[in-house]
Amino acid sequence: MNQLKVYAIDGIVPVVDPTAYVHPSAVLIGDVIVGPDCYVGPCASLRGDFGRLILERGSNLQDTCVMHGFPGTDTVVEEDGHIGHGAVLHGCRVGRNALVGMNAVIMDNAVIGESSIVAAAAFVKAGVEMPPRMLIAGMPAKAIRALSEEEMRWKSSGTATYQDLTRRSLATMEETVPLAAVEPGRKRIHMP
Repeated sequence: MNQLKVYAIDGIVPVVDPTAYVHPSAVLIGDVIVGPDCYVGPCASLRGDFGRLILERGSNLQDTCVMHGFPGTDTVVEEDGHIGHGAVLHGCRVGRNALVGMNAVIMDNAVIGESSIVAAAAFVKAGVEMPPRMLIAGMPAKAIRALSEEEMRWKSSGTATYQDLTRRSLATMEETVPLAAVEPGRKRIHMP
């Protein structure tokens, strides 16, 4: 298994629950707590060198995300939080079962309400508190409308897929070398 890129600072060492999967190219520095059943994708950067970073049970932080704290604060992704590729979380709180879309930015002391969805590329200004179960979009972001039950099911299904990816990655992911050609009868990835 590849060695994780984990660094202590000021004597504070990151914590990764044994049921979490952290890709070896992700970087964890200092006061970082990755909870049970979490997924941290390739090239994610979790810098707990100013404030504490917490990923609660079942949350995921996908490829190239940045998570950094504002001095003296906790940056938190609550249980079942879903953070899309390239998103930036800075000194904020993402509520339980909320989704932050690809390349969205959530600034200092902002709060994303439980079960809300932040659209891709949205910019949530510092100090803004967004209500629960809302679609949040724009630059600057605003709560646009309440989410439908169908949208809530879609979000929960996506998060469950990443929770399954956590288990699959822990069980089967391994570093390898590429094949030179496609083998006959090549299998496909089967999703549950």
